[in-house]
Amino acid sequence: MPDVLTGGAAVISALRAHGITDIFGIPGTHNLELYRYLPASGMRHVVTRHEQGAGYAADAYARVSGRPGVLITTSGPGVTNAVTALATAYADSVPVLAVSPGPPRGTVGSDIGWLHEVKNQQAALDAVTARSIRVETADEVPEVVADIFEGFVTRRPRPVHLEIPVDVLEGSWSARECASRPVPPAVRPAPEAVERVATVLARARQPILVAGGGARGAAAEVRALADRGLPVLTTVNGKGVIDESHPNALGAGARLAEAHRAMNAADVILLVGTELGDSDLWGGSVQPGRPGERFVVRVDLDPAQMHKNVRADLPLVGDARLVLAALLEATPAALASRDERRSGRLRSALDAEAEQAGKPWAAIQFALSQSLPPDTVVAGDSSQVTYYGTVHSWPFTPANRLLYPTGYATLGYGIPAAIGAKVAQPERPVIALVGDGAAMFSIQELMTAVEQRLPLPIVVVDNGGYAEIREQMVERDIEPQGVDLREPDFPALARAMGARGCPSGSEDELAALAAAALEADGPTLIHHRVQPA
Repeated sequence: MPDVLTGGAAVISALRAHGITDIFGIPGTHNLELYRYLPASGMRHVVTRHEQGAGYAADAYARVSGRPGVLITTSGPGVTNAVTALATAYADSVPVLAVSPGPPRGTVGSDIGWLHEVKNQQAALDAVTARSIRVETADEVPEVVADIFEGFVTRRPRPVHLEIPVDVLEGSWSARECASRPVPPAVRPAPEAVERVATVLARARQPILVAGGGARGAAAEVRALADRGLPVLTTVNGKGVIDESHPNALGAGARLAEAHRAMNAADVILLVGTELGDSDLWGGSVQPGRPGERFVVRVDLDPAQMHKNVRADLPLVGDARLVLAALLEATPAALASRDERRSGRLRSALDAEAEQAGKPWAAIQFALSQSLPPDTVVAGDSSQVTYYGTVHSWPFTPANRLLYPTGYATLGYGIPAAIGAKVAQPERPVIALVGDGAAMFSIQELMTAVEQRLPLPIVVVDNGGYAEIREQMVERDIEPQGVDLREPDFPALARAMGARGCPSGSEDELAALAAAALEADGPTLIHHRVQPA
C-alpha cells in the first residue's frame, strides 16, 4: 500500500459505504488504482472475459437482488465494450453503476494520441445511460457516489456512468468520510387523485390491469386487486408479478393481438410501471377511445411516463406499491366488474394465440418447469426459445424471475446474466436458456462460470442460426443470407473450457440433465436441437 491514499481508495471506500459486496469487471492499465484497494475491501470481484459480459452480469445481479449492480472497466475500449450492456439496462430501467477512468484533466478532446483516447468518452456514455458524471477531484467522489445511490431509490432506476480522470484516480486523496445518505420516503400519490381513480375503478364493468417491470415491488398489491376481480395482464418485464395460475391472471401476453383487443375494449385500463412501448406490444397499438367513455390510469414513479405511447386520463405519480395500497383502501372488496368467466375467456383466447407462435418451444418449457425448483431464475436472450417459449409457456409466480433484455433486444445477454444472478443469490437455482445464435455472442463467459464454479445449466437450443431473421427474409421475399450459421460442437467446446458438455435428444432428457446440472460443482452446457420453422 502507498503511504498516501489515492483516488482509487475514494471510489472503493464509497462503494463499500453503500453496501456493495460484489463487482464485475476487468483490470486494465488505467484502472489499476481501483484494484489496489479491492482485496482489503472484502468485496468480491468477478472477472469476466469481456466488458459487455460484466455489464450484463451486473444488470442481472441488480434485477435479482434488488441492489444496484456495479462494473468497473478501463478507459476507452474497456468502457465502450460495456456500452451495449448499459443501453440494455437503460431500456429496462435497471440500476447499474459503471465506473471507469477517463482522460487526465485538461486533455478531453485534445486528440493527442493518449492511450485509449476517445473523442469524448463521457459524452459517449451519457448517450446510453441516465447520466455520465465526471469528477475533477478525489474529494468529490463520496458525495457523487452518494447522490448516484440516492437516485437509484428516488428516481427511475437506470444506469449511471462515473468517470474519474486517470490523474485523479492515481493522485492523492484526503480520506474524507464516505457514508450513505438516509433513504428519503417513497413518493406517495395525492389522496384526491387516488379517490378519483378508485371511483372510476369501482364503477368499471370491463377493467384491466397491465403490470410492467415497475410493478415488481407491488406484487402483493397486484394480487390483492386480482382477488377483488381485476383481470391482470403483464408485459414481459412484468412476468411473475402475479402467480400465473391465479384465476384473474392473463399471463405475459401484452404483445398478442388478443391482448390489444382486450385493452381497447376495456372501460378502465390501469397501467402500472410500464411505458407500453413497441417492445411490449410488438407493433400493435392501444387506442382506448374518447376520454369520459374509457379511462386510462397510469401509475409510475417517473412523471415523464404519464403520457408516453398511451395518454393518461388519470395519472398517479408515485411508488407503485404505495399507490396500489392506497387504491385498495379506497375501493370496495369486490369490484362491480367481478366476473371470473371474463378472465377465463380472455386467458383462453390469449393462450390459443400464444400456442400458435410457441411451437416447438412449449414442450421444452413444460419439461424444464416441471423438473426444476419453483423459484428458478431463467436467464433468456433475444432468442425464439425465450420470447416465443419462456414468456408464454413457463408458468411463473412472484418467486420466479425471468431475465430478458426486453427493450434493447440484444443477443448475448443470457449466459452472463445467469452468472450475475447466481453471484447475487448463490442459493437460488438459475438456468440460462438461449438460442445457438445468441450463445455465440457471449460463449466466452462460460469460462467465467467455470472459474467461479457456478452450478449453472446452460441450455443452448439450436434452431440452425438466426432463425427469426431467416423467417423475416422469407416473408419479405428476400433470399436468406447470413442466417444459416456454421456452429461449433457445443458440448466439446464446453469441455475444452473446463465445463461439462452434453447433447440432449428429447425434452425429458433435457429436463433430467438440467436438474442434475444444478447439483454439479460447475457449469453444464446442454445442446438441444429443434427443427427450424
